Amino acid sequence: MILLPGLLFILSGEPGRCRGEDGGLTFDGDIRHFAVATNTVYIATEKKLYQLSHDLTVVQSLNQRGILKGGNKQSDEVQFYRVSEEAWRNATFRVNMLLPFVENDTLISCGVTDNECGYCEVLDLMNISNILYSESIQVGPLRRSNASVAVLVNVEKNPTRSDTYILTAIQQYQDHSEKGSCTSDSVTVNLQNTNNKQTGGIFSLIDDQATPSVKSSRDVEFVDGFQINSVIYLLSNVPSDDRSNRVRLIWLEGKTSKTRTLRSLRGATLNISEAGGECNRLLASSLIPGGPPVLWGGVFSMDVGQTNTELIVFDISPDLTGEADADPDFCSSVCTDNPSFKKSKSLKPKAVLFRQKYMTSLLAVRQKAWVVFFIGTGDGQLIKLAVDKDYHTACPMILYRANDDRRVFPKIHLDQVDRKHVYVPFRNQMMHVPVSKCRAYTNVQECWSAQDPHCVWCGSKRRCQQCIKTGCGWSQNECTWANEGVRNDNVCQMIESGMNISRPDISSITPSVVSFFGRNHALLSGHNLGDVTGVRMQEYMDCTPQESPVWNNTGVNLTFHIPSTASKGMVKACALLPDGSCHGSTKITYRSSPSCNNIVPSSTWASGKRKITLMGSHLDFVEGVTHSHAPQEVRLPGNSNCQNLTYDTPAAENIQGTFTSTVFVKVANETLPCSTSITYYPEPEFTSFTPTKTGDDVRITIEKKADKLEMTTAELSVWGVQEGKQYPCIMEAKETNNETDFFTCEIKSTPNAKFQQLMIKYGDETVILYLKSSLLFLLMLLVLLLIPCIIIMVAIIYRSKQKKFTAEMNRRMEDLEFNIRNDIRQGFVDLQTEKADLIENVGAIPFLDYKHFASRIFFPESESLMMSCIKDIAQDAVKIQLDECCQCLSRLIQDPLFLTSMVQALEEQKSFTIKDKCTLASLLTVALHSNLLYLTEMMEVLLKALMHQNSNAQPKLLLRRTESTVEKLLTNWMSICLYGFLRESVGQHLFLMVSAVTQQMAKGPVDFVTEKALYTLSEDWLLWQAPDFSSLKLKVLFAVGSDGEVSEPLEVNTLSCDTVEQVKEKILSTFKAKFGFPYNISLRDVCIEYEKDRSFTPLEEVDASSEIIGEVTMLNTLKHYKVPDGATIKVLSKKTHPPLSPQGSLRDNENFSGKYFHLIDPDIEEHQRKNPERKKLKLKEVHLTKLLSTKVAVHSFVENLFKSIWGMPHSRAPHAVKYFFDFLDTQADNMRITDTDVLHIWKTNSLPLRFWVNILKNPQFVFDMEKTPHLDSCLSVIAQAFMDCFSLSETQLGKHAPTNKLLYARDIPKFKQEVKAYYKQIRDQSPITDSEFKDFLQEESKKHENDFNEAAALRELYKFIQRYFTEIQDKFDQNGAPTELREQLHHVKNLFDGLKSCSWN
Repeated sequence: MILLPGLLFILSGEPGRCRGEDGGLTFDGDIRHFAVATNTVYIATEKKLYQLSHDLTVVQSLNQRGILKGGNKQSDEVQFYRVSEEAWRNATFRVNMLLPFVENDTLISCGVTDNECGYCEVLDLMNISNILYSESIQVGPLRRSNASVAVLVNVEKNPTRSDTYILTAIQQYQDHSEKGSCTSDSVTVNLQNTNNKQTGGIFSLIDDQATPSVKSSRDVEFVDGFQINSVIYLLSNVPSDDRSNRVRLIWLEGKTSKTRTLRSLRGATLNISEAGGECNRLLASSLIPGGPPVLWGGVFSMDVGQTNTELIVFDISPDLTGEADADPDFCSSVCTDNPSFKKSKSLKPKAVLFRQKYMTSLLAVRQKAWVVFFIGTGDGQLIKLAVDKDYHTACPMILYRANDDRRVFPKIHLDQVDRKHVYVPFRNQMMHVPVSKCRAYTNVQECWSAQDPHCVWCGSKRRCQQCIKTGCGWSQNECTWANEGVRNDNVCQMIESGMNISRPDISSITPSVVSFFGRNHALLSGHNLGDVTGVRMQEYMDCTPQESPVWNNTGVNLTFHIPSTASKGMVKACALLPDGSCHGSTKITYRSSPSCNNIVPSSTWASGKRKITLMGSHLDFVEGVTHSHAPQEVRLPGNSNCQNLTYDTPAAENIQGTFTSTVFVKVANETLPCSTSITYYPEPEFTSFTPTKTGDDVRITIEKKADKLEMTTAELSVWGVQEGKQYPCIMEAKETNNETDFFTCEIKSTPNAKFQQLMIKYGDETVILYLKSSLLFLLMLLVLLLIPCIIIMVAIIYRSKQKKFTAEMNRRMEDLEFNIRNDIRQGFVDLQTEKADLIENVGAIPFLDYKHFASRIFFPESESLMMSCIKDIAQDAVKIQLDECCQCLSRLIQDPLFLTSMVQALEEQKSFTIKDKCTLASLLTVALHSNLLYLTEMMEVLLKALMHQNSNAQPKLLLRRTESTVEKLLTNWMSICLYGFLRESVGQHLFLMVSAVTQQMAKGPVDFVTEKALYTLSEDWLLWQAPDFSSLKLKVLFAVGSDGEVSEPLEVNTLSCDTVEQVKEKILSTFKAKFGFPYNISLRDVCIEYEKDRSFTPLEEVDASSEIIGEVTMLNTLKHYKVPDGATIKVLSKKTHPPLSPQGSLRDNENFSGKYFHLIDPDIEEHQRKNPERKKLKLKEVHLTKLLSTKVAVHSFVENLFKSIWGMPHSRAPHAVKYFFDFLDTQADNMRITDTDVLHIWKTNSLPLRFWVNILKNPQFVFDMEKTPHLDSCLSVIAQAFMDCFSLSETQLGKHAPTNKLLYARDIPKFKQEVKAYYKQIRDQSPITDSEFKDFLQEESKKHENDFNEAAALRELYKFIQRYFTEIQDKFDQNGAPTELREQLHHVKNLFDGLKSCSWN
């Protein structure tokens, strides 16, 4: 005995089963056994045991493969151990018995392993992977057999206690082939324990030191077993010596002990007919619920072949008055041949309910006054039969019909959960079939006529539903005025006048065997058919007759369509007359539909007409064949039988090349696909033939290019042609050599061996071949001699070209090396000579005032909110009084319970986006800006809630992103409190850093179209394709007045590669830097001229001299105009001096980047580049040093900026930083967070990440300036380096690391030490007192009390309250808000609703 605990190799997602579209589950092995327990289905296949939910969803699966260990393999000591799917194995546990023990929450699984020894397991009923017990022992049969039964039975020990045992009834083969290699005490009928508390332990046969059993001397086939109250019933087939069969019933009383139970044996014989029915066999069994009496239904075979079957009902109520243990076939003590035992009680049928061929399985359920039988058949049907209390049957219905002839297993079970489905098992498939088709009935007449006990008409829903109430009356088919579908007056008059119509007689119907799809154009033959108007087909019991009209009626023959049917089997057909009467009788048999699974050959030539053979089943029902590429062309079958069908393929029509086409077979009005397709190839190519004289005959060898058609000799017809006469050539053989097929044929007894022409026919194609002449041979010889000469000439020319190509390549490689050496040397020179010669004094810094700074922080994505929430200049000095609506709302949001409830309610709504949360936080910030102390308190409350919400998940992620209202609130709060520190300590360093980056970018070429630059910090914006350039100092004169006067010259630094627009920008920028104010004409209105030979030439972006490559125009540069160093440029206004060709800014063109280029060439062919300078190959990696030289140039500014941020004037951090860091320390202590890394990350996420990175990346929030995309990219590199200074992790950088990480790799460690010291200084600093911080907040509020439009913010805030008013009320209920607060909320709503007719703006 072994105890196997735990989880063993559960595979719930393996490719071992798949769900079909019809609700079934298909397994990769055959089903050996299945059982149902309340809401769970258990299925044992060849390889696995499955635990499924009631709707056949896989819950668990258990691998049934393993290894045998211990002792001799053929002994009881060998034990079975499971292994994983991939591991080596030498054994499989094959289940022959599955018993759900619901009261014990266990599943008993028994069978046999590969050593032919029994093996049992006790599994957890709810989790089969949990194996509670296992033992090598035989319980139940060793073979997979339908002739053995196992069932759990209860034996009453006393009135208050009963024991549960396993009753096994096993077929005992008299040849002893059932005996395994291991020992077993099992006999015919056994009782074995179900737990270790019973005498002898689990699976023991012992009862008070005896081993009781029931034996039989015959090969008894057990069919079914069950228990009702204390009586156990066993049903079996008992063979006799004369090869006849008796159906036997055994009763056992489950009382006191195993011994008394088995010795209470009494029996009876079920007699099907008066003659005794000894040729009958019991095939399937089902107890009919209800009673007493105990009613039972059985499926019996009426012949030896088990073809004709009947469903019969018996009363099997036990007769316990006779002598016990005196049965002629079974005995529980000593078995003797006592003559008095030879007779047993006989039971006669109550009713024969149903006759149908090939019934194999049965389930009976009671539906109020009805009994409903579900019947499985050997050809894959599930039939439903309703029977009333008087054993009258309704029409049988087909609930399920398989397309093939799959057999239904003997047992069908009801779904115990919904009682609306039954489990129908096939060989490797389990179906979950509904017990009714109520939805198919569209009106009350259809519903009631169906007489389905599960269906009732619902007037309110207008459809047929599952129900347990109905039992409809049965109407007889009669010829009446309003029945049979004949309702015209002429027919009625004929009936009334007694017109004589000859009775028709049917002799045959061709075909008489069809698929369940029916058959078109069937032929009915007989006599007196002239008056026949239709053919009526009636199934068993005349339930659902179908009628088909006739045509081509000659009196002895007529044509009609055999309609489709839901069932398989036999129907009666009769000829229908105008009076509604039906005469004559013949039979039509419905069988499964055709299926084709193989095609030989599997290919055809494009012209078609190749003879193809389909292989499959029921192919004699096929009426036509089509291909998917030509669905309208139906090919009629040639020879066909059940398994084969031949037809000719259709042509490929207009489709060229090789393709596959799906083959379909047409059956009546259905088109069914074959499982394999056919491939179309080009026509076979016959190349030549050779005739050879052999005696009086001529042997001809035909050559054909080898292909994939696999053409046979039978598919070729060949004739030799001589002087217009054709001589047939008899095909003999085919050989294949290399890439040629050789066909051999013989022309018999021909006087002429000189055939110059051959005619070949295959399919519908005819090919003419001509014998090769000697002239053709000479031509081929000449061609063969010319080939070497041509090869020699080609080689000479190729060698000459190769030398020239090699020389050109060497020259280009030298140029490439020279250019790369120059680029690398220049990069080295730049790196070593680079110095921070950027401006140190930038004059007045264009700081934004507080309200514009704050509004850009609050509403970065909403220009309208930004403008509405700040006051105009005219309003700054005026304190605007709030109207009554806003005053009430202002008082409401200053109630902590309302504010927290509102935020919670809004954030719980899925429609409340992150953008909405940020807007809400900013509106609250503006509305409460005059009371920063209260805003701070509310922020703390919401932050604490957020911390506790995240503390159990990922505490390090707190404040990392802005995904809640309070996180955006914290950003706004930091911006308010740190504005003074930003402006006084950091602002100048920030502006110098931004200016330095901008100036460094301008020192080198900048592509005007893409804005990429040679000097940058971002690899993505590196202009590595930059051409050679030189610096130019220009003397710029400004026009003064209208008489041609000019100003003193202004020296402006430019580059030879600058465009005209870039030169203008540098001129105006230099003017502003020198004089401290901008030039009085905007860039768009400025035009410039170049003085050359004492005259001025206009400089324009694009003119007639511009270089055009393909469809792209290059922008004009100073180099294009040949402007030298020291040249004079005059600045004019377009308004007073209009240019020769008026043009606005080219950037206004919507396809600017597609029409123009500057320094980066468009994607064009090499030969189109006119300028040889532009053909130089440039390598990006050579110019990566420019990133480093830019970093060196601006590094001092970056370093000063960083130090100003974590610097502490007077050794004290800003009030807000100290206060908030102390708040985080307190919360960490309260939450018992001891990990110092968590606290470090909280502080980093709240200050550097949430505030300073936002400022570093967006200097336009602080200064009156524009930020270009290129500048944004450079600032992102600096911001990333800034955040790396606060990181706790050590990053290992290699050659594949991104350049933005490598740039500051050496500086980060030093900065990290400064950051740690900064955090330590703040922690060590004495705490700020509450009064001190309160004064600070009040001072900030007062300082900016007139900066914001509080009323506008409150109105926007109410829009959120209005949208989620109901949700806020519900949150009030959850939080227990007082009545006064609710009334205040409704008062605010009423006030604002009163303003709906007016515009808030």
